This record gives sequence, C-alpha cells and structure tokens, in this order.
Amino acid sequence: MGRRRGAAPSGSGQRRRDVLGGGLAALGGVGMAGVFDDDAPPPTDLVSAGDVVLFQGDSITDAGRSREHAAEPNAQPGMGTGYAWLAGAGLLVSRPTDDLRLFNRGISGNKVFQLAERWDADCLALKPDVLSILIGVNDIWHARGGNYAGTVEVYERDYHALCERTLEALGEVKLVCCEPFVLRCGAVDDSWFPEFDRYRAAARRVADAFGARWVPFHEVFERAVAHAPPEHWAGDGVHPSAAGAALMSQAWLRAVSP
Repeated sequence: MGRRRGAAPSGSGQRRRDVLGGGLAALGGVGMAGVFDDDAPPPTDLVSAGDVVLFQGDSITDAGRSREHAAEPNAQPGMGTGYAWLAGAGLLVSRPTDDLRLFNRGISGNKVFQLAERWDADCLALKPDVLSILIGVNDIWHARGGNYAGTVEVYERDYHALCERTLEALGEVKLVCCEPFVLRCGAVDDSWFPEFDRYRAAARRVADAFGARWVPFHEVFERAVAHAPPEHWAGDGVHPSAAGAALMSQAWLRAVSP
C-alpha cells in the first residue's frame, strides 16, 4: 500500500486564526455544543501558502458549479454554491495574502470509477498541493436502485487504487478524505444501514492507508440532528441544504486548516 509522506504545516496558523476572527461562524457555523469534538487537540494546518486546493467528488461537491468558469481559481461560479465554496471562502478570508488557488471538479452522479475515468484531466493536470475527495454515496445509492453492480469491496478497491495512482503521479500531494454521509430522511431510511456504515468504514481505511486527513462529515451530522431535524440539514437525506453545506464547510476547515 502506498502512503503519503508527512506534509509540513504552514507555520503561521495562529496569525491566520487571528485574521479569521470568528469567520467560521460568519460562514455558517452553528455554534452548537457537542457538534464538534472541541476537546480534541487541533490538527496541524495542512494548507501552505501558494497551494492549489482541489475539491473532488459527486453532486455534493459539484453543487451547481459553472463549467464555463471552472478554469478560474477562486471564482464563485466555478466553485458552486455548496461546502466546497464555503470552505474555500473560509480559507480566502483567513489567509488573504497566501496566494491560494481553489478549484472544484465535482460532477453530479459520480462513483469512484467515474472519478478515475476523468482523473488525468480533472485532477492530475491541475497538480493540486491539497486534494480533497468526497465520494461514496452514489456507489451505494445507485447499487440500491439497481443501476450499478458495485459493492463495498469494489468501492474500497477503486478508492484505494485512485489514491495510489494520485500519489504515484503527484508525489507529495496532501490528501484529504471526507467521510461519506447520509441523514435518515427523504430518500434515506433505516434500510440503508448497516450497509452504509460499511462504506464509511471503507473510506476511513483508505484514508488511514495513505495518511490522509479525515473529515468526519457523517459523525458531525449525527450530532447535528440533536439540535435540528435531519431535513434541516439535507432535505432528501443526501444533498445538503444551505445549513448543511455551511456545517460541512466548518467541519472541513476545522479538520484541514484550523
């Protein structure tokens, strides 16, 4: 198995946190006790000055992004309206002089093998320094609907191969693996479980195998439903609302660039 070698922190995290000055809350932080593990020590900053940060995934990442503006770094139309844009905006607020370049290449409906099919153009050619991947819900959803013959074993194998291919091509790229999530409402009911938990566990194994930073989206939403019903965060159980996207952005920033 391939493993990412250690990434150096930016070295100016305190200054950036001071600049942020509560900006996470302004971007949609809910301020709800217990949603985040505030007792955990803050991780080192994964993002360095000058980095290219690429968000990859399916419709949750895509979030209506404009293909016409996809090549423009830091452009809201090209970043969509979801968590990727909100998290990216948080970076730009907290690090205004760091020359960060943010891109979104999520495509609605994608499963892992479809990421792989477009990986040369939509990932490797961009040479990201930080690569964030959220993938998995379609791998189980489409299988449940009879439109895909994949299994959790196929998901894990394909995901592992994608990360290995990425590290072989990009060397010191800093990987971020985001936990697939669903909420029990809309299209999602108890019949999704415990199978969905197996996909979550598979994603975590891939993250651990490559030393990737982990963003616990499902865990955060599980805690958030104690404060508001699942429909508040994702009406159909899969695609986040504005509140859900804001909560995701906060979770991503806490895990990646605290």
